[in-house]
Amino acid sequence: MGGSVFGKNIKVMTFGESHGAAVGAVVDGIPSGLSLCRDDIQEMLDRRRPGKNDFSTKRNETDEVEILSGVFEGKTLGTPIAMMVKNNDAHSSDYDALKDIYRPGHADFTFDAKYAFRDHRGGGRSSGRETIGRVMAGAVCKKVLKEAGIKVSAYTRAIGPITAIETDLSEALSDPLFMPDHVVSERAAEYILKVKERGDSVGGIVECRIDGLFPGIGETVFDKLDAVLSKAVMSIGAVKGFEMGEGFNSVNLHGSEDNDPFFAGENQRIEKKTNHSGGTLGGMSDGAPLIFRAAIKPTPSISIQQETVNKNGENTVISIKGRHDPVIVPRAVVVVESMAAITVLDLLISDMSSRIDHILAFSEKRKNELQTDS
Repeated sequence: MGGSVFGKNIKVMTFGESHGAAVGAVVDGIPSGLSLCRDDIQEMLDRRRPGKNDFSTKRNETDEVEILSGVFEGKTLGTPIAMMVKNNDAHSSDYDALKDIYRPGHADFTFDAKYAFRDHRGGGRSSGRETIGRVMAGAVCKKVLKEAGIKVSAYTRAIGPITAIETDLSEALSDPLFMPDHVVSERAAEYILKVKERGDSVGGIVECRIDGLFPGIGETVFDKLDAVLSKAVMSIGAVKGFEMGEGFNSVNLHGSEDNDPFFAGENQRIEKKTNHSGGTLGGMSDGAPLIFRAAIKPTPSISIQQETVNKNGENTVISIKGRHDPVIVPRAVVVVESMAAITVLDLLISDMSSRIDHILAFSEKRKNELQTDS
């Protein structure tokens, strides 16, 4: 199976199936000397962990990370960092009745069409548990970005029709739905539980903000910052839409409204008066906060009866039982944040070789270091 590796300078490979022995990731390209410990990764995994409240699946996984390689005495070695989480609470028998039936909204049909064989237990490789590897890798990349003064923060902007207008990141981290407004979050929680009682599910919007990017991050043409971000975020299974800045609302604006005027700020620093572009121009960061949104579809596993077919092409109906999230959005927040961190770090490293003076300055610095050591 292809498609399990992402990135150029920072390469991330995720592995494992929902009901297999373990899931995890291998991250290659992280520089040596970065302070990194298990807690740095576990903190991110805990934000994604299932079974914490009435808004997530009751699958009782502790999701405790094991670092297998690439770290020694609390520092990265510059070698591949391998990490894994064991699957301890998989109820595979819950899926026996679905072995030959294609669940609406899932990848069952397409996996069979492509490979003529699939792991039907919890969706196998197409399960949301695959994103554990992304979160591990994102935690490592966020640690590097933090050292560079770059902060990546994602949060729930909307649950169904209920949208948070205010943005208080401290509230988002302490909120069960990761919404940046507790008052709106309470309304969203009531909405989710009403839908859950009917055996149905809801979707929503995750917004991500990246602060501290200097102008010029992102490559021209095919590796534009917004283009690579779009690929990264759209690769998350539940994501069905992506937009930067004004996004689709830009069609309702005139050029005079959508353009961001420049002005000379403190110390003649070039800044923008507005940020309709979402922090990019020509596919490169422009120094303003980078802001994008991802549309997350409703959980496809619902107990309401649905029409479908089996692998023999015979019509049937299905009512999915088991432990499923009535809403994916809150647990997808940290996944979106992770993919953003991986993307930005990858492009940040590319930027280091964009100018000859950068290369010569680095070369001169290394020569001086070697002479001092000798």
